[in-house]
Amino acid sequence: MMERREFLGTMAGGAAGLAISASARSYGQILGANDRLNFAVIGLNGRGYAHLSSLQANRARARVACVCDVDKGILSRFAAATERAFGEAPATEQDFRNILARREIDAISIATPDHWHTPMAILALKAGKSVYVEKPCSHNPAEGALLVEAQRKYGKPVQMGTQQRSSPHTIEIVDKIHNGLIGRAYYAKCWYSNVRSSIGFGKPVPVPAQLDWDMWQGPAPRRAYTDNVQPYNWHWFRAWGTGETLNNGTHEVDVCRWALGVDYPQSITSSGGRYQFKDDWQFYDTLVTSYSYADKMISWEGKSCQGMRFYHRDRGSVIMGTTGSVLVDRDGYEVYDLHGKKISEFKVGSQTSSADLIGADSMTDAHFANFIAAIRTGAKLNAPVSVGNVAVTMLQLSNVAWEVGRELHLDPADCKVRSDAEAMKLWGRDYEPGFAPSL
Repeated sequence: MMERREFLGTMAGGAAGLAISASARSYGQILGANDRLNFAVIGLNGRGYAHLSSLQANRARARVACVCDVDKGILSRFAAATERAFGEAPATEQDFRNILARREIDAISIATPDHWHTPMAILALKAGKSVYVEKPCSHNPAEGALLVEAQRKYGKPVQMGTQQRSSPHTIEIVDKIHNGLIGRAYYAKCWYSNVRSSIGFGKPVPVPAQLDWDMWQGPAPRRAYTDNVQPYNWHWFRAWGTGETLNNGTHEVDVCRWALGVDYPQSITSSGGRYQFKDDWQFYDTLVTSYSYADKMISWEGKSCQGMRFYHRDRGSVIMGTTGSVLVDRDGYEVYDLHGKKISEFKVGSQTSSADLIGADSMTDAHFANFIAAIRTGAKLNAPVSVGNVAVTMLQLSNVAWEVGRELHLDPADCKVRSDAEAMKLWGRDYEPGFAPSL
């Protein structure tokens, strides 16, 4: 039985093997011995390898028929890894629109930069494909609302990649919280810590020969290519990324609001800045955000360039109630009494790290298994986009609150900002002509 990291190393350099998780097996038993779904994986540099890993874990029900990336070098390496994992070579494409035209493709998984998530997902729905889209499901609140509407219109399953929604121990502990384990839960604190390096100041250089820079930019207004953006640092530019809050905060804030049983807040405050380095990074590296409800509260703290941990963890959530607290992360949970004394715990047996930029794990295996079951049997999705978009919109508005420098007061029905025209200008974005998403 191979360890996950060993599997990834093997995929990159030789023959691959993977132990199928118990969760994935259980879904396989439900689905029966039907033909496999044909998947296309789009966006292949980092998280795409987790998609490949989890589709291999579910290979009794799915196969990777096609892979797509705008960078020919990345595409070639991933195609070779796919062939090693499945024993058959996938079709390859640089333009995802060619994939949508393939009738044999049942579903796509999207691990592209954020600015492509919603436009690509909507085009896939129009083409009759089911969609697994990484978090955040959108680049801005207007897109998220449009994607939810598109899913309802076209009817195909859309799962957002908040894989902790499919984590058995997280499902278990959230259910216990809802059933009174810590009394009435009213406050949740979550965090993320990393030690990212400076991205420096980009220099205009010729576009690499293997990269389709025009397609990479897609919906974003055009700008010249510089040497510090692709393939990862786009996260820190407003035109394409959404900052650390959406890059990682989506996971923890989603767990917090799930545990507290809340949706959109009444108000949001954010404060922070780019403190560690002075470079092209356009977002904060440190941000503290509060989401306030009538009788509950969520606090998010993100540190991109400072590795100080809370509770000896890079990331996690603490849910506090009238009789105790629960500390939960991807590796297990701990239960505390009202005085902070630990009274029980559960450990998965593995340890995650914020330095892992791929994140292949059994939770993602189970999340894909759930998505496959939804396509094949109509099983209920664990993270349908209508649910996932709630946390995404909240977090996008924490970026807006930071940018305008004041508290935002929201309509809890749709999370739109009340009586603040400047903030509402940031509800959407400008698009390159011909690329704006629509129903």
